Amino acid sequence: MESEGITGIEQFDSPGKGRGLRVSRAYGVGELLFSCPAYSYVLSVNERGFICEQCFTRKKGLAKCGKCKKAFYCNVSCQKKNWPMHKLECHAMCAFGENWSPSETVRLVARIIARLRHQKERSSSEKLLLLRDMEAHIEDMDNEKRELSEAHIAGLHHFYSKHLDFPDHQALLALFSQVHCNGFTVEDEELSNLGLAIFPDIALLNHSCCPNVIVTYRGINAEVRAVQEISPGQEIYTSYIDLLYPTEDRIERLRDVYYFSCDCKECTTKSMDLEKMKVRKLSDEISQKEIRDMLLEICELSIDKMSTVFDDANIYILHMMYQAMGICLFNEDYDGAVRYGEKIIKPYNVLYPAYSLNIASMYLKMGRLYMALDRKSTGISALQKALAIMEVVHGKDHTYVTELKQEIRGE
Repeated sequence: MESEGITGIEQFDSPGKGRGLRVSRAYGVGELLFSCPAYSYVLSVNERGFICEQCFTRKKGLAKCGKCKKAFYCNVSCQKKNWPMHKLECHAMCAFGENWSPSETVRLVARIIARLRHQKERSSSEKLLLLRDMEAHIEDMDNEKRELSEAHIAGLHHFYSKHLDFPDHQALLALFSQVHCNGFTVEDEELSNLGLAIFPDIALLNHSCCPNVIVTYRGINAEVRAVQEISPGQEIYTSYIDLLYPTEDRIERLRDVYYFSCDCKECTTKSMDLEKMKVRKLSDEISQKEIRDMLLEICELSIDKMSTVFDDANIYILHMMYQAMGICLFNEDYDGAVRYGEKIIKPYNVLYPAYSLNIASMYLKMGRLYMALDRKSTGISALQKALAIMEVVHGKDHTYVTELKQEIRGE
């Protein structure tokens, strides 16, 4: 299977990182570098009935599968396209009934196996990298991860053995490890989890805590867009993790999930850590150990009590306020949600990169809350701030952008 390549993008050996991608021409902020259709994907069961299983379009009036009654589609065309994958689950869901409960990872691996079995040519998701050549890091797995993979394999056999022929055990272990290291959570404009997917070409992007590209989703396609000016020959980096947390936490997360430590400028200089771990001035110095001990008790402390010690921009109190905002939304206490949101958004603008989905998502939530509370001008202002970011990270022609413009116009 010969590599087709992507115009303007080339694979190379990145010093100290292994394989990577770099550009052969300049790209401006908001410009699309390339897109990649999902090799395989699954819709979260929580989204069934709201989103089409085939194209991931959210709409009302979806038609359900006539057999299992649990999968929903835009139309007959989407249903027919999805049948080669859905049939793996349709029969099983009918047979197991309420006991059908494989994890999203197991469901995704089952679909990958089914596609690999019939694949004869390189797919449009593998212009640069074949799925089988993705990193697996089996040798780096600890006992806990190995036990989790073994549990996934047992689940795969339990739910799919009647409708799928499996490769040998070692190949399954490698495949689950590849998905663990390279799987993507597909998210909407508010960062809600829509499902799980694998994008081989996107998997070639190396990580940096100072990323120059961002990965967003248009249906079942992943799009890579510049969030900084990128010069010819420059490597392109995305972020694998939430950048809100301090260096020590980010490195621990990267080691645990991806088996490497980051040596980017931010991890080397730790320039934002003081801001992220800021405490209010006290008469006596407070040690890092005391801060950590206090954070261990975070679930038992109220925000009021924490605010006597932590600055409002401290990431842990931000996390607590975000949770409180979510509880207010659940309880339909929109005034309370706005109160917490207004405390969150200012630090977000300082701590996250300028073109961050986290900032856009917060402005979206705040804008819609303001509108619900009849604070129209404030709501439109917040939605416009979300729009400015979304036009860069999603592209001006994205459905999310179009729909938000209509929302702002009151259509």
